[in-house]
Amino acid sequence: MGKSSNNSKEWTIYGMEQWQTLIFLLCQAILFSVLSVLYLVYFNPICSFFERIISTAAVARFAAGFTGSVTALSAVCLFFAAANFFYSAVPLHYDMAQRIVSAVHDWSSVKLALDLGCCGRGILLNAVATQLKKEGSSGRVVGLDRSKRTTLSTLRSAKMEGVGEYVTCREGDARRLPFPDNYFDVVVSGVFVHTVGREYGQKTAEAAAERMRAVAEMVRVMKPGGVGVVWDLVHVPEYVLRLQELKMEDVRVSERVTAFMVSSHIVSFRKPSQHVHGPAEVCLDWRLC
Repeated sequence: MGKSSNNSKEWTIYGMEQWQTLIFLLCQAILFSVLSVLYLVYFNPICSFFERIISTAAVARFAAGFTGSVTALSAVCLFFAAANFFYSAVPLHYDMAQRIVSAVHDWSSVKLALDLGCCGRGILLNAVATQLKKEGSSGRVVGLDRSKRTTLSTLRSAKMEGVGEYVTCREGDARRLPFPDNYFDVVVSGVFVHTVGREYGQKTAEAAAERMRAVAEMVRVMKPGGVGVVWDLVHVPEYVLRLQELKMEDVRVSERVTAFMVSSHIVSFRKPSQHVHGPAEVCLDWRLC
């Protein structure tokens, strides 16, 4: 109980980054709710209107009732979507960040970590920095994002968390990381990789190729023996196949978690110390590995 309350207090400092989407969903939900109430209050006049279009009174009442029911159901769905969006953007994101951190078993030897696409206000980035601080480590975590405005917001939240000295941010493209080969001990990412290549559309071959390029870049900048942990939406099976092609070891996929109204998974992997021949084995639920 105390732990849950403490976690709630910690994630509330981050606020909502994409609050416009939440407001849009809530406005739509309220609009449909009002329409539903109006349907209920003025049901008989609405039935009379339908009777002008449909000659049969029974069919007209059914059409009016069906339309009202769909309107009410739409309001419920929109309220649920708004609630899920808020939960996914902040509380769930915070919880998944803790799970990502726990997937790396030894932080004491980590000198450099990368948060790829430290979206939002740096929830995952700060979780990594907090872990380094707990370990008494001299390590640092680098957050890479495409927007200077986002990186400034991330640095502010890091100072609020008391881990500002463990965090640096850089602007850059995930498809062409501005780091040398074999540079990081740990690479993490939270709900970011699926946005790479979105200028080509989410379901195009070009977008998929851009996402695979980002995955390959993650592997390139990891040191041999380094660990990668990625939480993302929808496209995780693609990442698993790409990691197999790149001969990564200990590829593990978590159970399904619903986030932003779609499926999401965490995939973790380790870069082999030596080149490995043959396909890697994939564990579909890391709790069983």
